Amino acid sequence: MSNAPTIRPVTPDDAGEVLTIQRAAFASEALVYGDPDMPPLTQTLEELRAELVENLGCVAVAGHRMVGAVRARLDDGLLLIGRLAIAPDQQGEGLGTLLLGAVEQRGRESGATGSELFTGGLSEANQRLYEREGYHRTEETADGEIFYRKALV
Repeated sequence: MSNAPTIRPVTPDDAGEVLTIQRAAFASEALVYGDPDMPPLTQTLEELRAELVENLGCVAVAGHRMVGAVRARLDDGLLLIGRLAIAPDQQGEGLGTLLLGAVEQRGRESGATGSELFTGGLSEANQRLYEREGYHRTEETADGEIFYRKALV
């Protein structure tokens, strides 16, 4: 990746840019699943800003542009990772791997001993990324969500 982006902690002030990336990234997922009302697309700016007040997530910034984001929170030693979103024109460039690694490190520093995330059964690129990064499938729900876990110690 030329001009590797800077990865830094997410803040509530990032909410607008994070929401823009989230909506752009999940629009293609909505098409795959035929679900224009999936939560990443209907979340409001106020909801997102509140979620970012205490969050271990990270953002990727290239130049003056945010190009990726991921959110995470600690729940009893488990880092719950969610809403990994990469700007559509930056997908496939390794940003997902960079953001996952950064958020896992923040989790370790906060005392997490493992991490959990999930994706949909039709999201093959996401599944490949998580499995390549050492995540193991732990559960598949009736509605097709696949849960993954990874040890962080």
